[in-house]
Amino acid sequence: MRTASLEERVGHTRERIAAAAARAGRRPEEITLVGVSKTHPAEAIREAFVAGVSHFGENRVQEWEGKRGSIETLAATWHLVGHLQSNKAARAARAFDSIDSVDDRALAERLDRASAEARPGCKLRVLIEVRVAAEETKSGVEPSELPRLAEELLGLGHLEFAGLMCIPPFLEDAAATRPYFQELRTLRDGLERRLGKRLPVLSMGMSHDFEAAIEEGATEVRVGTAIFGERGKTKPAANAGAPG
Repeated sequence: MRTASLEERVGHTRERIAAAAARAGRRPEEITLVGVSKTHPAEAIREAFVAGVSHFGENRVQEWEGKRGSIETLAATWHLVGHLQSNKAARAARAFDSIDSVDDRALAERLDRASAEARPGCKLRVLIEVRVAAEETKSGVEPSELPRLAEELLGLGHLEFAGLMCIPPFLEDAAATRPYFQELRTLRDGLERRLGKRLPVLSMGMSHDFEAAIEEGATEVRVGTAIFGERGKTKPAANAGAPG
């Protein structure tokens, strides 16, 4: 049986996004596809870019630094979607266009200082990662602490706080993840009222559940395996993150 090409997998993913958007009464243009390229080589990223993917997510600063040289000139947006240690904030601010996993004030302050040095006159986009599931392996701010962290981010002049991200538990029944997506949307809506600021981004949904996420309001979906195929073998890392 012939294996689908990367271009075909991208096309199929786009079709699934469009179908989910239609079911929710939305336009597919409202949803940004972020290809999660962790553990995959630069050549695969370039191939996905040619196939129409223009946003890419990496989990580890060091891995991205090792492969960015041949592809950083692509007209793409580079996201850090994995957990970021504070001591790597400066490197991350230089290497990525968006940090989608901010989860505490100390990290945000380091990113703010690094952004001021690395990109004068241009704010670094950030999302707050919310810990919607009580799992030891999950990072993110607790929902009860979210309002305080959000207010602190607004006081940092070199960051653009754009919205929220979450990683729900991996459940065989994708529909069972809906309550987690609904919770993130509810938290976002409450923050907008509290802060008087629009937060347009809800980054939620991965290869196995992004259709449910779209139906619950996702504006960005992080898709790895459905585009790039199974991941290569890498050594586990503290900020390796969750499946894409």
